[in-house]
Amino acid sequence: MTLRIGVLGAARIAQSALIVPAGQTGHRVVAVGARDLDRARAFATRHGVQRAYGSYEEVLADPDVDVVYNALVNSQHAPWNLRAVRAGKHVLSEKPFAANGAQARVVADAARATDRVVMEAFHYAMHPMMRRIREIVLSGEIGDVRHVEATVMIPAPADDDPRWSLELAGGALMDLGCYGLHAFSQVAGWLGGVPVVRSARAGERRGRPGVDEWVQAEVGLPGGATASLLTHMAGPEMLMRLVVTGSRGRIEAPCFVLPQLDERLQVVTGCDERREWVKGPTSYARQLTVLDSAVRGRAAPPLGLDDAVSTMDLLDATYRAAGMEPRPGVL
Repeated sequence: MTLRIGVLGAARIAQSALIVPAGQTGHRVVAVGARDLDRARAFATRHGVQRAYGSYEEVLADPDVDVVYNALVNSQHAPWNLRAVRAGKHVLSEKPFAANGAQARVVADAARATDRVVMEAFHYAMHPMMRRIREIVLSGEIGDVRHVEATVMIPAPADDDPRWSLELAGGALMDLGCYGLHAFSQVAGWLGGVPVVRSARAGERRGRPGVDEWVQAEVGLPGGATASLLTHMAGPEMLMRLVVTGSRGRIEAPCFVLPQLDERLQVVTGCDERREWVKGPTSYARQLTVLDSAVRGRAAPPLGLDDAVSTMDLLDATYRAAGMEPRPGVL
């Protein structure tokens, strides 16, 4: 079976996150919808997509679309995830799953009432690199986990970028920090529990009230372990590092969010140090393979609805701890 995918929004991310991996994995992007029909047509021509629509509704109504990929701005993830489920489509939603935890619960409840697969696109978690980190942690090689550190930053997008808009559910935590918090949830799960936000602070983007340019957060993990997040959307460089430190050593992934850009893992225990190269398909290609298995009923998606809701709750809790409000949005 080939997945027939319809795209909501002619966003730039669709090329690396969907178009290229669909070609690598034998799936087809059959439709794209945008509010501007000319933009949808240009996207379709550029990427060899069969049909272009001037609305998102037309993608949902297309009987040839099995799966909807929601690449819209953050504020439109939950509303269109919900509409896609109600239209009988499977959904691959760009992160974050919703604008806030309340929205995420509404979408999750609607999805649970169907047989549709709804998966959040935390592609990094499906790459062999995260599986290898888990293996090392659970093997006891680095001892008991003591601390996890995530640094996720990029140089500043343009001032008119939607990621700087409060109304569109923007901010550094929503766009970048969500990866670090999600990674903390992954590690917490390996340790048999959940993460809890202990403290946070944030800096607003100048001229953008309520929109975080950077966030630092301290998080509690099971067994007395701790975690620290630094995320910055106007940083000096792109940096996406994850470090897991144990009582006898540490693991460092220099680019855990996009492991295909740097496949190294550095493992240090005592006086010993080694590098491992964790090769495999790109995180985006692996994501489509996992989605295909879930749609076929071969395996439950590794990142289910509970995961999506708990991640949004963690984002909300971090904003509140930093003295900011969760992103606005109702359904």
